[in-house]
Amino acid sequence: MFNHIPVLLNECLSNLNIKPNGIYVDACLGGAGHSKEILKRLNSKGMLYCFDKDLEAIKIANERLSTISQNYQIIHADFKNLKEELKKFGVEKIDGILFDIGVSSYQFDTPSRGFSYKYDARLDMRMDQTQKLSAYEVINTYKEEKLAQILKDYGEEKYAKAISAKIVKSRRISPIETTFQLVDIIKSALPNKVLKEKGHPAKQVFQAIRIEVNGELTALSSAIEQALEMLNHNGRCAIITFQSLEDRIVKKLFSKACSVNDNVKGLASLTSEQSFKLVNRKPIISSNEEILANNRAHSAKLRIIEKL
Repeated sequence: MFNHIPVLLNECLSNLNIKPNGIYVDACLGGAGHSKEILKRLNSKGMLYCFDKDLEAIKIANERLSTISQNYQIIHADFKNLKEELKKFGVEKIDGILFDIGVSSYQFDTPSRGFSYKYDARLDMRMDQTQKLSAYEVINTYKEEKLAQILKDYGEEKYAKAISAKIVKSRRISPIETTFQLVDIIKSALPNKVLKEKGHPAKQVFQAIRIEVNGELTALSSAIEQALEMLNHNGRCAIITFQSLEDRIVKKLFSKACSVNDNVKGLASLTSEQSFKLVNRKPIISSNEEILANNRAHSAKLRIIEKL
């Protein structure tokens, strides 16, 4: 069983304004750290719906939530299918939703999942292990130009073209099967001055490949739009991000929602009758005490929006 320390827990709970009889969604269940505390605040009429793509995480989270209450439903699905999945349970409106974006500590720390450049494992990186596309297919079958674009767009990798060229050259000799093989190829494509810099040279590439495998950014945009549409009046959407690409998406869509009109591109399902306000103009970040207790919290940013 894996340990899970929820990031910005108190800040999320206080800003969701949880009503005991409300309907809430945890769009990124993970280790159930946030869900447990939300569930504790609901009475017999309240309900919590939890989404996750990882069956291993779902099994463990279910064990943890079942000791608190039965007023929850875990849904094995990508949060991009938010409306469709909730409709199956007769839910069309919600009082609050929380997104804790990104890979869980458990996924990073399980070597066999292939998420981390710190462990040697088969290239995988699938959050949902029932899906076919994995990091192995991306690295070994994508065309060089597409690989370079992914590394540039999703990893903001300065040497995307050089790394992609090295990957393609290497796989012509034999398939690239493991994380350490990929790390060595990345290092071989980078100049010495970069290798001497602080931080792991493969970090941005691994981020980019993971985002591509799991469709993270496109799913996030879709899910936010659906969440805002489903909110009841005075309902809130709280989103924790851990890197700039995610935060930019959240900031942009929240800003559009607050100035929405019938023709706002990217928020077509919202109407001018649905008005929103930012609960916090600047993102909430972790305290020094939290960062010392949980290093994962150092890059976390929390943004909240409310439907008026």
